[in-house]
Amino acid sequence: MADDYTPTAQVILANERTFLAWIRTALALVATGVALEAFDVPAQETWLHISASLFVVLGIAAAIQAWVGWRAIDAAARGGRPVPAPFIRTALTVGVIVAVAIVGIGLILG
Repeated sequence: MADDYTPTAQVILANERTFLAWIRTALALVATGVALEAFDVPAQETWLHISASLFVVLGIAAAIQAWVGWRAIDAAARGGRPVPAPFIRTALTVGVIVAVAIVGIGLILG
């Protein structure tokens, strides 16, 4: 029965490493947002606030992906099903590009 499958230690540890990588990404994104607000960046303030907020929101989304992804992969591995792809990877990539572009605009206008 597929529901009785127990993943190997290799699968469990790989899932844990992936979870921790998402958590590190989340922390880096939030830290970037906080740094944009904390340091005296020579950029127009409105653009800086928008970018900082976007970085923080992306960090929260990455932390949610860490938890949801870990659970989904664990369930798939235990059920003998294919591992699902991260649901947020495209949005996160586009979001980071947009946030960096906003900082760039703020620097040009500032």
